[in-house]
Amino acid sequence: MASGARRRTRRRTRGGGSSVGRHLVIPLVMVLLFGGIAGGSYIALQRYGSPAHEGTCVAEGLGTSHRYSTDRVANAALISAIAVDRELPPRAASIALATAYQESQLRNIDYGDRDSLGLFQQRPSQGWGTAEEIQDPVHSTNAFYDELVKIPAYESADINDVAQQVQRSGHPEAYRDHETEGRLYASALTGQSGANLRCTLGAVGATASPEEVRSELERQFPRSIDSGRLSAQLAAASGAAPQLPETAGATALVIDTGGDEALAWAVANWAVARAAEDGVVQVSYQGRLWDRAAHGEEATGWGTAEGGAADRVVVLVSGR
Repeated sequence: MASGARRRTRRRTRGGGSSVGRHLVIPLVMVLLFGGIAGGSYIALQRYGSPAHEGTCVAEGLGTSHRYSTDRVANAALISAIAVDRELPPRAASIALATAYQESQLRNIDYGDRDSLGLFQQRPSQGWGTAEEIQDPVHSTNAFYDELVKIPAYESADINDVAQQVQRSGHPEAYRDHETEGRLYASALTGQSGANLRCTLGAVGATASPEEVRSELERQFPRSIDSGRLSAQLAAASGAAPQLPETAGATALVIDTGGDEALAWAVANWAVARAAEDGVVQVSYQGRLWDRAAHGEEATGWGTAEGGAADRVVVLVSGR
């Protein structure tokens, strides 16, 4: 009896061990299979232009990079443009961007704590303007800079501490969390780091107008336009652009900064940041070119191209 029991026990143990092995092997095979599919899909998406990261923009620097959705980047571009237009140092844009991300995540929202509104969560009851004015990003950004420039040595002081002096927030250390991305995007959008900003976008699918880009340029850079520091004209795309994509319209917007390279790069990156909203398909300056059609490995940086109006920023929009 004892011997038989032991034999039966051994058989059950061997059988149980085989069953466990089979149950382990099947999930392992499935994990490897799906892992291979996922890995192959990722490589294909990156290499062959799939929608990985589509609808986002990235800026690099300081040993890192940050990626934002296009609506946030368009607001970041506006905030930086106004700093450039007011001829404020890039540090001003860094402070404003860190502040706006903490307050609204760079979105022009119509709600907030008590009567707070907009990009910077400014309150009508605290003298920042009417609710309608605060919801205008140009007004709210100028209002922020109006207060910022009153702070002594803001150009070299701690970004978090300066932002808190302007905002008087109930969370006085929160701006510090967004200092790095504020500096990255300020560097790109004030023209300090050249061809930095890259956006990954789908096809436009409709005809756009370069006049709309020019109108927005005039709205966000009014002082520069009025002073002649910046000018913009329409020209034949075939002569102005170094390359002419099939999707581009016949007319280009040509922006002249009178040889001010930092201002030109600020405007070039600004146009890329607004590409999703304005139907921009190509931006070029000084032999460098951002192409909306580039995806995957081709979209890891601005390309190179010869010809066209290389000393001016050339913006092409969709012709269909």
